[in-house]
Amino acid sequence: MTDQRSQAEIVRQSLKRRYRKERRFRAYGILAIAIALGALLILFTDIIGKGYTGFVKTTITMDVQLDGEMMYLDDPTDERQIKMADFVEPLVQALIKEIPGATEDDRKQVRELINPYASVTLRDALKANPEWLGTTQTMTFLTHTDVDVYVKHAGDDAYSIKLNDQQKAWVDDLLERGIIETSFNDVFFSGGDSRDPSKAGILGAIVGSLLTMFVTLILSFPIGVAAAIYLEEFAPQNKFTDFIEVNINNLAAVPSIIFGLLGLAVFINLFGMPRSVPVVGGLVLTLMTLPTIIISSRAAIKSVPPSIREAAEGIGASKMQVVLHHVLPLAMPGMLTGSIIGMAQALGETAPLLLIGMVAFIVDVPDGFFDSATVLPVQVFLWAGSPELAFIERASAAIMVLLAFLISMNALAIWMRKRLERRW
Repeated sequence: MTDQRSQAEIVRQSLKRRYRKERRFRAYGILAIAIALGALLILFTDIIGKGYTGFVKTTITMDVQLDGEMMYLDDPTDERQIKMADFVEPLVQALIKEIPGATEDDRKQVRELINPYASVTLRDALKANPEWLGTTQTMTFLTHTDVDVYVKHAGDDAYSIKLNDQQKAWVDDLLERGIIETSFNDVFFSGGDSRDPSKAGILGAIVGSLLTMFVTLILSFPIGVAAAIYLEEFAPQNKFTDFIEVNINNLAAVPSIIFGLLGLAVFINLFGMPRSVPVVGGLVLTLMTLPTIIISSRAAIKSVPPSIREAAEGIGASKMQVVLHHVLPLAMPGMLTGSIIGMAQALGETAPLLLIGMVAFIVDVPDGFFDSATVLPVQVFLWAGSPELAFIERASAAIMVLLAFLISMNALAIWMRKRLERRW
């Protein structure tokens, strides 16, 4: 009896140690998840804290007297006169009238509150409406970048306020009277890049990203799926096939910048394709994405039970019919999921695109696959490296848009997997 009790005690002590280890292991797992979530929370808090003001613009509304004598303009439809006209003076005079106590002696300080592109806005409006000449119109313009920074970041030590005390007092007064206002920054989503942060937008980068991703998708998906089907269903098992499979697995781990070097050497230097165009960017990202799609597609094909193949062959289907009519439809959800994840990875890549010239300053929105373009990650890279502090919020806002695209693509992949996959 004593021996039985001692053995039972040993078992109980062993169970206690095992349970303690399990609790510790569970605690370590919970701690790791908590650290990861905390780091993710800090990242998102920092990005959102710096970037939400990028979705806000600062505008000024004034009654502008469109005096032809003041602008040296008689005919708004005459292109020669338009080029020689002075569209800044009406804006300065209108703002002087809105500022109590401002005089002609303050015109230099007043002019520094007006956005450099406001004169272009006035010119375009007058060209579109020639009948406005000689009248007074209530118009809204973007403020100068320094005013925009002061309105949104006054008191923030991370931003240097370049306005003097007199200009700050003027801006505060205009804010109280509603002449200067903040609103949703539609310019950020409707324009291309600009030297002036208040005019900088991401539409050009978004269109460039979509064009590049389209080229990547139409090339990488059919090629990757076809390669996976061949390797999994038709390729003979020999050393050459093993060599190909090993190299595909190795390519999935190659740094992305290597694919950029390959694209620079082959597509640009060898074939003479133009730099900074979506077609070349799509070709480079296709090379980078193919291993991921091939590996995920092979895994999806392997998940189809052998009984499906055996049943199809039992009713007289050929090898090609078995693959195309039975295996491929059942493996397609997994293939699509892997492809979407690979595309999301390609969307966030910067290094390979820098090497093929997609780092250029692009103002216009691209119209086709052979127009100069940039992509969202590269646009973030350009703004983050700018010495102008106002570009910090633009870069953070662009990161938020990019994260929204990436999260949406991964959510779509998860939804498709849950919706379409079959359990055997």
